[in-house]
Amino acid sequence: MEQPLTHDGTDDGTDGTDSTLATAELTLQYPDGESPAVEEVSLAVDAGQLTALVGPNGSGKSTLLKGLSAQLSPETGRAILDGRALASYDDTTLARRLGILHQEPDGPDALTVAELVSHGRYPYRGFLDQLSDADRAAVERALSLTGTAALRDRALADLSGGQRRLAWLAMVLAQDTDVLLLDEPTTFLDLHHQLTVMQVVRELRDTDGVAIVAVLHDIEQAARYADEMVVLSAGCVVARGPPAEVVTPELLARVFGVEATVDTDAQGVRVRPLRPLAQHSGERR
Repeated sequence: MEQPLTHDGTDDGTDGTDSTLATAELTLQYPDGESPAVEEVSLAVDAGQLTALVGPNGSGKSTLLKGLSAQLSPETGRAILDGRALASYDDTTLARRLGILHQEPDGPDALTVAELVSHGRYPYRGFLDQLSDADRAAVERALSLTGTAALRDRALADLSGGQRRLAWLAMVLAQDTDVLLLDEPTTFLDLHHQLTVMQVVRELRDTDGVAIVAVLHDIEQAARYADEMVVLSAGCVVARGPPAEVVTPELLARVFGVEATVDTDAQGVRVRPLRPLAQHSGERR
């Protein structure tokens, strides 16, 4: 991966493959919010690690990603990339280090897939610069990883929902960052596209050493792929650790309001939901 630059345009000497993204007692609140959406969350995601954020709707998962990407400034605490507060990075430097796939990205339908993916190279180019050899190589790799090379000349308007999602993922991958944030990357996708996305995530983690934080709704999917699971409820962390330790019938009942059985096999944790529990309102720390 390409070396990041400091504010004065010089090499900051940080090896991207060793990047760590962390928070220290991070509290986040929206300007019009009456109370914090995320409270005093501390976590660390190292290179080559996938951390899955899980929790009920409205538990603060997507808000936490906004704090981790400097899109929402902390009320208290800090978000830290390689020992530096995110707020200390200029926009271009941060975009070379950290990429984010939003929950519902939007762009001009007339763009082709290749044009969209090439926009991922914006941190490395001037406004009127043509694509360099390095840019083209990054675009081709992103298309290859996501299986969208055959769609390169198709307009976004002509794609299925799953194909569009993969095209947007390819654009983020073309940034060639060493930290990746994914907000519900598999939601609304069919099983084939879900597995494609998660295989890409696994390759980036295992081959490229990317530090990845992903919001996932499917508990079993999160448990299968993640190195660590962080469970949020009402903006607070209520459980964290390896999936086999975190995913228990007690936690599923207490946090998600479902009765379920949990087993472990060669594929990892297996969850079998049985029924919803009445009068469940979630848990706050």
